[in-house]
Amino acid sequence: QVQLVESGGGLVQVGGSLRLSCAASIRIVRSKTMGWYRQAPGKQRELVAKITSGGSTNYADSLKGRFTISRDNAKNTVYLQMNSLKPEDTAVYYCNAELWDGAQSWGQGTQVTVSS
Repeated sequence: QVQLVESGGGLVQVGGSLRLSCAASIRIVRSKTMGWYRQAPGKQRELVAKITSGGSTNYADSLKGRFTISRDNAKNTVYLQMNSLKPEDTAVYYCNAELWDGAQSWGQGTQVTVSS
């Protein structure tokens, strides 16, 4: 079981920025993908961005250009830089790790609230 701890959430005004961090208990190079998902009240959890062990990235179409996922293998940490935040970005953001055997782990989530 991979332990994932998110941080960096909070309250920000429209147009502001936040950087989320996800610290993993394993060497993240051992993961197939690391990703960020979010879940707004009353909505299903949705993909925000994913990054593979090789560094390839995948984003939700609606977030391209505003959000950037990156990884620091030396720190076993994955980041999500969020710019030009909008009220509709308000959600709990979850870190996800998928290992090569298909096993998945989730963090506890971090709240992001964008005020207008």
